[in-house]
Amino acid sequence: MNGGEIAALIAAGAFAMLVLVLAVPLLRLRHTVDAATRAIKDLTDRTAPILGKADVTMDNVNTALSQVHVSLDSVNLQLQKVDAITGHAAHVSANVANLAGVVTSVASNPLVKAAAFGYGVRKAAARRSHQEEEQEVRGLVREQRRGRRRARA
Repeated sequence: MNGGEIAALIAAGAFAMLVLVLAVPLLRLRHTVDAATRAIKDLTDRTAPILGKADVTMDNVNTALSQVHVSLDSVNLQLQKVDAITGHAAHVSANVANLAGVVTSVASNPLVKAAAFGYGVRKAAARRSHQEEEQEVRGLVREQRRGRRRARA
């Protein structure tokens, strides 16, 4: 055996030792990979029904949302009709207010004149009756004075 063969033999032995030393972590790594594979398989087995139920739930939610959309479309249509009705009601109330203003101006002017005339007539009648009463009282006072003067004379 020459020196090259011995060196090759030593290198082969060292390589075999290296393989044996690295085999232990590789075996442990294999167990870890197997455990990870089992965990992923269990996770897949457990999530498949959950995802199925989530899919059914999403279908139900989409159905409900489409029904809500239809309902909102109907509500918007009704609101447009209500807007038209309130617009017409506002127009009618404005017309009624204008009519009331016209009626008030037409009726109030003659009523004010009639009320003023009635007040003037009452005031004149009261003044006249007051003057008549005052003249009667003055006449009575004059006659009483004349009667006293006659009684003294």
